[in-house]
Order: sequence, then C-alpha cells, then structure tokens
Amino acid sequence: MAKAKILRAMTSDGSARIHVIDSTAMVEAMRRIHKTAPTASAAGGRLLTAAAMMGAMCGEVQDTVSVTVAGDGPIGKMIAVGDYYGNARVYIENPQTHLAARQDGKLDVGGAVGRGRLTVVRSMGQAEPHIGTVELRSGEIAEDIAAYFAESEQIPTLLALGVLVDKDASIRAAGGVLVQLLPFADEAVIAKLEENAAKLSSISHLIDSGRTLSDIADLALCGIPYDPFDTLEVDYRCDCSRDRMHRALISVGKRDLIEMFDAQEAEGKARVLELSCRFCGASFSFTEDDLGLKA
Repeated sequence: MAKAKILRAMTSDGSARIHVIDSTAMVEAMRRIHKTAPTASAAGGRLLTAAAMMGAMCGEVQDTVSVTVAGDGPIGKMIAVGDYYGNARVYIENPQTHLAARQDGKLDVGGAVGRGRLTVVRSMGQAEPHIGTVELRSGEIAEDIAAYFAESEQIPTLLALGVLVDKDASIRAAGGVLVQLLPFADEAVIAKLEENAAKLSSISHLIDSGRTLSDIADLALCGIPYDPFDTLEVDYRCDCSRDRMHRALISVGKRDLIEMFDAQEAEGKARVLELSCRFCGASFSFTEDDLGLKA
C-alpha cells in the first residue's frame, strides 16, 4: 500500500490555503492497531485524517495539535494527535463499535459519536497551550471541526473527510480536503470555493477511483489559480517510549507505587507493573528496581 501523503498549496492571490490528504495507509494502520469495527474505523479514521492535516499547519517543529471528541454515543471518547510533519495517532475508547448503516447506506458515524463536545488543544513548546471547545454539530467529525475553526479561531473553513471500508473490514480508501480562507480573501474566490464544495462530497470515493492529490486540489480550486508548496509523506506514528512511561510512573509517588506493586502480589501476580500505550498498544514492564523502590 502506498504511503499516506499530504499536498499543501495556496491560491495565487493569497485568499486561501488548502491541504489534501490520501490517508488510506495511515487509517489502515489505525485499524490494525486498534482492531476497529467498520463504524469505528470510519469515525476514528476521519478524526485521524483531520488531525494529520491540522498538525501539518503547525508553525514550529515542536508544536502538536490534539483533537478530542467526547460524545454520548457508544464509541465513547476519541483523541487524535497530529504533529508538525503531518504524522498522527488516535485513541478510540470503544474500537469495536459498529452500528447499522444509515438510510443512505453510509456508516453511521454521527450515531456512534452522539452528542457532546469537541476540544482542540494546540501545544506550542514552552508557551501555554491554546484550548478551544465547541458543541458537536453532528458527530460526523468534518462539520464539527469546521465549526471549531469558525467559532474558536474565527477562520472560515471547508473540510471534507471520508473513509471507505471494504467488505473484509480493511480500509479501501481514506482522505480529506481542508480549505481555509485567509484574511482579506477575495469575494470572487470565496464564491468559487463554495461552488466547488459539492465536488468534494465523497472524498474517499475520489481517492478510490484513482484521483491524485493534485486532481482533488484541482476540483476544490477549480477556476482559481493556485501554487502547490510541497507534498509530505505522513504516517501513523506514536511518540511513546519506555523513558516517557518511566517518568509517568515516577510522578505517581513512591507510596502509591508500592501500593500498586502490593496489589499485584495480592492478586497472585508478579510484582511487575505493565503499562500499555493507548495510541499504539506498545507495552512496557517495570519492576521495583526499575523505579528505584528497592534499597
């Protein structure tokens, strides 16, 4: 399977910027890691795809963006994190969620997510993170994130996301388009973008049909001159490590750690603490010696 990629471009007059992503490989990696059922694949894949594009808009190498969807539907909480390079990862509370298809035959992502809130946290090095929260509009992810940009950051945004799940539950195609207006955007460009939006209603099918990222950018910006910047190769990537897990355990405190080891022994288990990363499933084991609890 070809690697996931993001095309970045801007209209020649500076009215808008666009990101187009083929996230098929990234979402398939998510499916394998979390063993998602089809509806959860669509929901988590859309959020992962959006986080990758949002991460690729970060200003500095150390910056990250975290998007949390907390609805009252059966899928529970989802958290996706994207980095400066466009790599992303996702956590899905109930990855086996699968609902009957909607009347139009599409997977019922909105039903799986339910009603609740969407929160975006932008972490920028040593500076205080920027946090914005909005009510979920539909639970379909794209509309909700577009509403966040409009309400919390006052940036008019067109966002299309799609995940096409194959008959064997693998990811057949996935991708997205994000178009944002920049200050003092030309009204003619705005009108043309609105006119072109209907062409992006099934982004995963465009990718499945063999359309390239440039082809899709041409559809989104039809009639609008634009300049491509670059194309990034992106991946499902987690930054967890044994050292990070070690620091997390040390922060718990000596007394609580000893109680945790004692609880393991009381259950007839070895005095070993196992921590698993909720984004990638990597597991790390720690003994009392590892944590400096023995003299």
